[in-house]
Amino acid sequence: MTIQVTQRAAEHIRDALSRHGSGIGLRLGVRTSGCSGFMYTVDYAEEAGSEDTVIEERGVTVVIDRKSMPFLEGLELDFIREGLNERFSFRNPNVTAECGCGESFAVQ
Repeated sequence: MTIQVTQRAAEHIRDALSRHGSGIGLRLGVRTSGCSGFMYTVDYAEEAGSEDTVIEERGVTVVIDRKSMPFLEGLELDFIREGLNERFSFRNPNVTAECGCGESFAVQ
């Protein structure tokens, strides 16, 4: 399983966990939603379950559930600040289409 976490994303995850006060890392997943079919889910990972994959990258932990793994293979997770806006950016080689609003994506 290859997921890349950029230095900017790792720094943001560390800062967010520090402010949150608990958790082992970032929980990343995919769920059915939107006009294109899927959307990313991002939350604090309080623990890792027996069917979760745990990835250590750049000093942070990313926890991914078993069902989301095929959709996230090869993903690069970045964090972008543009003026007053900031967000995670997902560069996913599995995506074949995205909706116009950027909220959802499709895979083959």
